[in-house]
Order: sequence, then structure tokens, then C-alpha cells
Amino acid sequence: DVAQFFQAHGSCRLPLSPSLLVKGIVPRDCSYFNSNAVPLKLSFQNVDPLGENIRVIFKCGDDLRQDMLTLQMIRIMNKIWVQEGLDMRMVIFRCFSTGRGRGMVEMIPNAETLRKIQVEHGVTGSFKDRPLADWLQKHNPKEDEYEKAVENFIYSCAGCCVATYVLGICDRHNDNIMLKTTGHMFHIDFGRFLGHAQMFGNIKRDRAPFVFTSDMAYVINGGDKPSSRFHDFVDLCCQAYNLIRKHTHLFLNLLGLMLSCGIPELSDLEDLKYVYDALRPQDSDADATTYFTRLIESSLGSVATKLNFFIHNLAQMKFTGSEARPSLSFAPRTHTLKTSGRIRDVFLCRHERVFNPSKGYTYVVKVQRDNPGEVTFVQRTFEEFQELHNKLRLLFPSSLLPSFPSRFVIGRSRGEAVAERRKEELNGYIWHLIHAAPEVAECDLIYTFFHPLPRDEKAAGTNPSPKPADATWARSLGKVGGEVKLSISYKNNKLFIMVMHIRGLPPLQDGNDPDPYVKTYLLPDPQKTTKRKTKVARKTCNPTYNEMLVYDGIPRGDLEQRELRLSVLSEEGFWENILLGEVGIRLRDLDLAQEKMGWFALGSRGHGTL
Repeated sequence: DVAQFFQAHGSCRLPLSPSLLVKGIVPRDCSYFNSNAVPLKLSFQNVDPLGENIRVIFKCGDDLRQDMLTLQMIRIMNKIWVQEGLDMRMVIFRCFSTGRGRGMVEMIPNAETLRKIQVEHGVTGSFKDRPLADWLQKHNPKEDEYEKAVENFIYSCAGCCVATYVLGICDRHNDNIMLKTTGHMFHIDFGRFLGHAQMFGNIKRDRAPFVFTSDMAYVINGGDKPSSRFHDFVDLCCQAYNLIRKHTHLFLNLLGLMLSCGIPELSDLEDLKYVYDALRPQDSDADATTYFTRLIESSLGSVATKLNFFIHNLAQMKFTGSEARPSLSFAPRTHTLKTSGRIRDVFLCRHERVFNPSKGYTYVVKVQRDNPGEVTFVQRTFEEFQELHNKLRLLFPSSLLPSFPSRFVIGRSRGEAVAERRKEELNGYIWHLIHAAPEVAECDLIYTFFHPLPRDEKAAGTNPSPKPADATWARSLGKVGGEVKLSISYKNNKLFIMVMHIRGLPPLQDGNDPDPYVKTYLLPDPQKTTKRKTKVARKTCNPTYNEMLVYDGIPRGDLEQRELRLSVLSEEGFWENILLGEVGIRLRDLDLAQEKMGWFALGSRGHGTL
């Protein structure tokens, strides 16, 4: 029918965007998705002979008016942020309802679902921290490219957290959250919103306020420990949230206009009340900042989100066709014997200490091909060797494969002696692999594994001189250090101190990260009545608090005679708490007619400088 239509009319404009002119459909480039509505992935032939095929999604069975409305609300949020000078790097795609329960959705190129990224690390990939970071590193091998991708990720992830919370977007799983190779994260499929969550009996499927998981935090922090970049992420979220709160009435009015349009999940005032409660217009900006910070902590600590992702991975396994070949998570594309040239020999020549993205050892392998003089060097970690073996086991019986060295060792698994032992064992493993049966030795997985990646160029020369891992931040306890970010304001005889973040705290003498908390006094205070404390952050040198400490009933004249003494201590349980640093701030030095915000250096008994 479609072919006859184009024979009769020659070309037509796509309803999704009238500027797109197409002249036919390309059946071999079409497929479908495995969600409930089984949407079609269509590929149209571009009228422009120099243009690429135009790919769209056609859905039947979903009310796309709701998706259109949600995307319009997110587009308005983005305009508000941009007008205020805050570009959240949001990806907003086109969506158009063409009839009752049907319509078209724009396909964003160079993007994958979180599920596809996570299952590259196995069906339990949703419980691991590294999949997103590794995937971005694979597509952005140069350091400056990766840093730009992480920056895009931080901004777009913050925007998604705020937008999905305010609009109550539910049914969030790893198949309707996508990531571009440039680091931009975005959500798709808005079939449930305004808090209308899917239920398993009496249990809500969406248990966290919004989706923010440890693998996302891993990308932001650049590792598994909180860093100052996490402070930037929290500040971005709270700033974006407060900017939207200023326009509460705009969103309530726009959604109110749609009450009579027949969208089931937007039909009465209770649905509008969800948005009102989410925006909390009665709160001050400081209270809203504290509130949203707690939401971030709640989402990050939610096991339910990862469990939901894992269940979704299992549910999707039955849809995976047998033609889906396993691939290596760290290799951007597949290489074959035909494209790369036959491998004659491999030899693991040395191991090297690495400090980025985490401390450990990498193994340098010399690869010789049939072409005379063609020698390349590749760097692979033990985990990458293990991934190769696991993927080979999916293709071949164990009898055709050599045995893999044990992962488990007694003592420290990253020590020099272990690396040396593994080097010998891995050398034997790859030798037997290359000399195995032809169907194993010549398979695409092995040729992809031994094909150079951009990072491997460094392995061709001499050993790089390792940088000391902790020289930039490790200090003995005697040398206090770090900085605390405060917001100080005075209004109606009340002194407000917002403790926001701390960065660069020293580790404890035993090398472990502290459990820091902040304690303040207004001196002079002989009776210790002005003590205020924050909650305790666990095992971090870069904690985030966003807690408000309030001193009530202090006249301005009295305030100018006072000094704010702020101490950062590590909670030590039954033992005496350890002082990590402190700062004294003379309040007469601050013009408290307006809010003062900034970083104060922590030191020994001295006065703070802003």
C-alpha cells in the first residue's frame, strides 16, 4: 500500500516535520521495538539525493497527545533555563499524534538505551557502576572529548532529574532512558505522568523520586568516590529546580487548559495538585534547595531502581533473537580477519600501573600479523580479558576454549605480585587462543579484541612514567585542609547559614575516608548554647549537605560583635571525634544586607578568607 501511494503521488511531507520530504520507504532498513506497543522503526527515502534516509518511529496503541504535552512542558522548562543563562543541554525530540492512539516520533541518531549499554556488561550490568562511563570512554577516546561528554552528561542528567520529578513522569526503566555518544542523556516514552505510577499489586513500580543511579554518579564523580563535580551537579539541580518554581503558575495554567481534552491522566484538579506539591511554591529557595538535595540522596540510595532495571533486562531477554552476536563493551566497532589481516602471533610483554579511570594494572600485548613488519601493541585490563572469555563461552563449547586464569586471589587483588602472576597466566591463555580451532582463533570477537583502540597508541613506546596516585590530595592529619562552601544571610533578627559542600578534606591517618559533619558556634558562647550540627556524611572527602543552620533572636548590633566558628569533624563512634579543619568568620567583616555565598578555606585556629 505504501509503495502504491508513492507511485501515485511521487513524494509527500512527513507529518512529524513538514520540512522533511520523502519519496519512498526502505523495507530492509525497517524493524520494530520490543516494548508493549511494538512500535515500528521506519526508514524513508529522502527526496534530496545527497540526504540520508529519514528514520522515524511509528506507534500504534499509545495516546501520543500525552507525549506531545510532556515534551512541550519540558521545552518550556528549557526555554526558562536558557533565558536565565542556564543551558542544561536538553535533547527534545519531535512527536506528533496523527490519529486516535497513533502517531510518529523522531529518532535521535547516535544514541542507545541504558539497557543496551548495561547488558554489554552482562544481564546484571544494571547493578554495576562502570557501564555508562566505559561506554562514553569508548565513543570519546581522547581526553578532551571525554571531558566534554561528561560535562554534557552532568548538565543533561540534572535537567532530566528536575523535569521528570516536577512532571511526575513514571514507568522509568532502562529502556526508556537514552544516552547519546556526546554524553547527552534524555528520556523517551511518556505514557505515564503526573505521578500515575504502574503498580505491582499494592506496590508502586517507581519507588524513587526520579532516576539517578550509582552508574550515573560514577560518570559525574570520575570514579566511585564523591568529587567536587558532584557538588556542581547538585548545585545545577537545585538552581534549575528553583528557576522552574518561580513559574509555578505558568505550568499550572497551561496544564489546567488541558483538563478537558480527554487525556486520562490529566482529568481533574488532583492531577494539577501533583505538580503544585512537586514545585512547593510556599518554600523559600533555601528550603527548596535542601528539599531537592534530600531527593537526590534518596534516589541515589534507592535499590528499587536498579532492581527494576534488572527485572526489565530479564523480561527483554526473551525478545533477543539468536542472530544477536555478543560484542565487547570497550570496542566501538567489530573487526574481522578480512578487515584487519591474519594474526600470526601474540605475546603479553609487560604490565603497567595505571591510575585513570581507577588504580590497577593494564597488560601490554604485542600483536604480529601476516603482513611483514606489521606489529601493533594493545593495552587490556584483566577485566577485559575476562569479558572476552565470557563472550567466547556464549559462542563455543568449553572444550574448544583454553581455561581462564582465576579471578580470585588471596590478599590484595591489585598488587604487583598478582599482576606479575596474571601476566604469565594470561600469556598462556592468549597463546592457546590464537592456536585453537580455526572457528575460535579466527572469530570476530578475537580480532576485535586484538585490534588497536585509540588508547593503545600510548603502549607502542616506552613505559609511561606513572604519576603518584594520591599526591594531589593525600595529607597527614596534622596538615588540615579543604574548603567549605557557605551561604550566609541575615533577615528579621535571624542569621541563616546554609552549609552547602566541602571539598578536599584530608583522609584519616589510616588512609580511610572520614565520616565528616559540620558543627558551628557563635562566639563568645561560654555556655555552649549556640551549637548547631549537620547530619554526618559517610566515607567521603567531598561531602554535600545543603542544610540550613538558623540562629534566631539576634539583633544586628549584637551580631557585629560575634564570630562564627565552624568546625569539620569526623565521627568516630565510641572514640573521640577527629577535627579535620575549622574556620572563624568575623560577621562584622561581611555585609549581611545581602546574601554572601562562597568557599572558605579550612585551617587550624585562624580566620576565614572568602
